[in-house]
Amino acid sequence: MADTSDVVIVGGGAAGCAVAYYLAKRGVRATIIEREGIASKASGFSAGGLNPLQGAVIPGPLGPLAIKSFRMHQEIWPELLESGVDFEPETISVVAVAYKESQVASMEETHRIFSEADDDFKSTWLDADQIREMEPRLSSGAIRGLSAYGNATLSSYRYVLALVKTVEKMGATVKSSNVIRVKTDGSRVTSVVLERGEIACESVVFATGPWSDQVESWLNVKIPVEPLKGEMLRMSLGDQPRLDRDYQGFGVTLNHREEGQVWIGATEMRKGFDDTPSAEARDVLMGGALKLMPALADAKLVLHTACLRPVTPDWLPIVGLAPGWDNAYLATGAGKKGILLSPGMGEAVAGLITSGSLDSEMERFKPDRFIG
Repeated sequence: MADTSDVVIVGGGAAGCAVAYYLAKRGVRATIIEREGIASKASGFSAGGLNPLQGAVIPGPLGPLAIKSFRMHQEIWPELLESGVDFEPETISVVAVAYKESQVASMEETHRIFSEADDDFKSTWLDADQIREMEPRLSSGAIRGLSAYGNATLSSYRYVLALVKTVEKMGATVKSSNVIRVKTDGSRVTSVVLERGEIACESVVFATGPWSDQVESWLNVKIPVEPLKGEMLRMSLGDQPRLDRDYQGFGVTLNHREEGQVWIGATEMRKGFDDTPSAEARDVLMGGALKLMPALADAKLVLHTACLRPVTPDWLPIVGLAPGWDNAYLATGAGKKGILLSPGMGEAVAGLITSGSLDSEMERFKPDRFIG
């Protein structure tokens, strides 16, 4: 006899676990299916930076969801921290450093964006002396800097783990298995078939990231999500002082992260489903980092990570009811903003399942935009 669940969520990354959280807040218990472990893919290897003001199609069509999700993060953090998992949420400054006049233009755009945002965001121009005083280990010769304050950072892996610990206390279940197909009756999915057993359900959510092509064949719908490979280096500074903010320059970002490490990020390459760390990316990242902060030559490489971010042709997420289906939902395609957007995507899908309606601001992300 098949197990049963009100909602089955296929995918244990940030999007799927956020759906489970907002369903639990509405009294609906879900079962999360993850084949390799919670946050074992891109959600667990993100730098954890939450910038709602900039990025692909931000400012632009993704902007409203980005800032809404950012605020939702701040609202749910206290409850998630009660899970006992400290994911170290922090409001931060990011300092961009220019060594040539041609590098100043992008900083001027950042200054404009942060200046026009609400009072929680601010930006300040820095001269060479101020940069040197702020972080003497940066390369000399900087001509200008911009300190942008108001973004946030967190441990992405522990954030997802905190979501899971929270929803488990609220009645959700996590099951380690691989989904091999679904059973259907007309326009409804009736159960999710696993390698061993199956789970009957009233609704199913596919939060399968770049592996959504398999769902295409199960539902016979178009889900154009492709993998974008990203690599990072995690460095230990040893006895050197920790960074107290993030720094950008020479094509890299030096992220001050958990355990006093510096995470150097990040590359973007179309390599299909190859998620093997590469010497090419390591050399590019380390080369840029040493130009920005030569003292990193004495740092120790702790871990070289690679992950696959799910991107769509228009760089917008896919959120909503799968075309032609009554109870199959999609929450995928958030690209490099998956951690940031997870609360907004999770709440939208949970609301759609429980009320049958999608907020008007989420209409542009519906899956049916790819029909035709």
